[in-house]
Amino acid sequence: MTKYPAVPYETTLYVRDHCLCLHAQRAARALARRFDDALRPYGLTNGQFSLLMSLNRPEPPGMNPVAALLAMDRTTLTAALKPLERRGLVVVAADPRDKRSRKLKLTPEGVVLLSQALPVWKETHEMLEAGLDSSDPDALRTGLKSIA
Repeated sequence: MTKYPAVPYETTLYVRDHCLCLHAQRAARALARRFDDALRPYGLTNGQFSLLMSLNRPEPPGMNPVAALLAMDRTTLTAALKPLERRGLVVVAADPRDKRSRKLKLTPEGVVLLSQALPVWKETHEMLEAGLDSSDPDALRTGLKSIA
């Protein structure tokens, strides 16, 4: 076995204080918990809310555009859709123009639940933005989008 030199503790502290990935993951987890708590009365997680919102379009989208928007692969999207389908909030149907493709559509129940949960999402979002220390929320969004 090859012996590697020990990583100095000072390096650990440097990574802890400077790693963009670590800080983004910690912030994402904290944000997810806040929105999960806010959306729990509607039986939704923040991910499910985002998925339902991504389907709120004039025409039912295909799997690929939704997966791209949510930064997930099709397999993960399919798994995320299943509980929403079981609850009758989403329908996954063959594309009438290409039977191999799928279209994703909110059901009337999905539209109602989304409209009920939206005010709580807005309130939570406004509180989070107001709590940002002197940060500009638009600059933060721009920076995050540039990474994604």
